[in-house]
Amino acid sequence: MQFDYTSKVGEMQSRLLDFFETQIYPNEHRYLAEIQANRQEGNAWVPTRIIEELKPLARKAGLWNLFLPRSQRAPEGLSDLEYAPLCEIMGRVPWSAEVFNCSAPDTGNMETLERYASEALKDRWLEPLLRGEIRSAFLMTEPAVASSDATNIACRIERDGNHYVINGTKWWSSGAGDPRCKVYIVMGKTGPDAERHQQQSMILVPAEAPGITVKRFLPVFGYDDAPHGHMEIELKNVRVPAANMLLGEGRGFEIAQGRLGPGRIHHCMRSIGAAERALELMCKRSLSRVAFGKPLAEQGVTQERIAEARCEIEMARLMTLKAAWLMDTVGNKAARAEIAMIKVIAPNVALKVLDWAIQLHGAAGVSDDLPLAYAWANQRTLRLADGPDEVHRNAIARLELQRHRQSDGV
Repeated sequence: MQFDYTSKVGEMQSRLLDFFETQIYPNEHRYLAEIQANRQEGNAWVPTRIIEELKPLARKAGLWNLFLPRSQRAPEGLSDLEYAPLCEIMGRVPWSAEVFNCSAPDTGNMETLERYASEALKDRWLEPLLRGEIRSAFLMTEPAVASSDATNIACRIERDGNHYVINGTKWWSSGAGDPRCKVYIVMGKTGPDAERHQQQSMILVPAEAPGITVKRFLPVFGYDDAPHGHMEIELKNVRVPAANMLLGEGRGFEIAQGRLGPGRIHHCMRSIGAAERALELMCKRSLSRVAFGKPLAEQGVTQERIAEARCEIEMARLMTLKAAWLMDTVGNKAARAEIAMIKVIAPNVALKVLDWAIQLHGAAGVSDDLPLAYAWANQRTLRLADGPDEVHRNAIARLELQRHRQSDGV
C-alpha cells in the first residue's frame, strides 16, 4: 500500500491551505452574520453572497470538482486517495466544501448521474451541477419506516404509460431547502413482489414538479443548516418521464452501493479535518490560559487528552487512506469492510476530540463564537447519516465471520 501524496497533490494541498488562510477563515464570521441577517429579515433560505463570491476564485485557483474521478465531464477530478487530504482540509470549516463544488449531497448525486444516468439526463442535470449553477437533494429516508433497512422504504414509483407516478413522504432530505435545488434523486419501490433487494429503484424528479410539497425543515440540535436545510417532503401523484429512471427498475440497491461508498468516505475525510481543527484550537487555548497557577497546557489531564487526540486522529487518517486506496485499486465492493470501519471510526474520533476541545474552552466552547459546537452537532449526526454505526458494525461482523467460515470450511 502506497499512501504518499504525489507532488501534484502536495502542490494542491499548499494551494488549498493558502485559499483557506486568505479566503475561508477570514470569512467565517461573515458567513454566520449573513445567515443571521437573512433569518432576521424573515427568510433564512437565501444563498449566502460570500460563497457565491468565493466560487469563481476557487475555480480560478484550480480547486473545483476535485471529488469526481474518471469523468470526461470533470477532468479536474482526482482519485479517492488523491482527494483525501484535500477533502480533509475542507472539513475544517463545515460550509467551505460548497465553495469548491465539493459538498454533499451534490457530490454523491453527481457521481450517481455520472455512473448511471443517460447522456440526455447528464446534459440536463449533471452539467449545471458541475458548473455549480444548481443544487440537488437525495430523497431516501422516510418517517414511517426504519430506513436504516432500506428494504423498508415504502414510497411507490408506479409505471403509467410513458411516465412514472410517485407517491410517498421523505424526510432528512438534505439540501432541499436551498432555492437553487432543482432536482431530486428519489429512491422508492417499483416491484413490491420482486426479490427483496430488487424491489427498489431510483428516479430523477425535478424539484418544481407538480405534486411536491416541502412540508417543514428539520433542525439538527437546534441548527437549521440554512440555506442548505434538511426537509420533510411529500410527493403526491408526481409524474415524471419514464426516461428519468436510472439504470432500470429494481436497480436501486445497486445504485445505492455505488453512491454511498464515496459519500461515506468523503464524510470521513471531512471528519478528520474537523478533528484536526478541534485539536489545533485545544492546543492554542491550553497555551494561552492559566488556571490554578499554571497554563492549562501543563495540566496532566490536558496533556493526556492532546496526546490521545493526536494518536486517534492519525489512526483514523491511515484507515481512511487505506480505504481510499482500496477503492481506487480494487473497487468499492471489495473495499466495503474498510469503508464500513472508517464510517464508524472517523465520526467517533472527531466527536471525542471535539468534546475535549469544548471542555477545555469552557462556556465559550458551547457558544457560536467558536466553530466547535456546530462541528460537534455535524459529527454527531454523521453517526446516523449514510447508515448508523450499528448497521456498519453488523456488516463488518458478517464479513469477518464469513472469512472464518470459509477458512474453516463451514
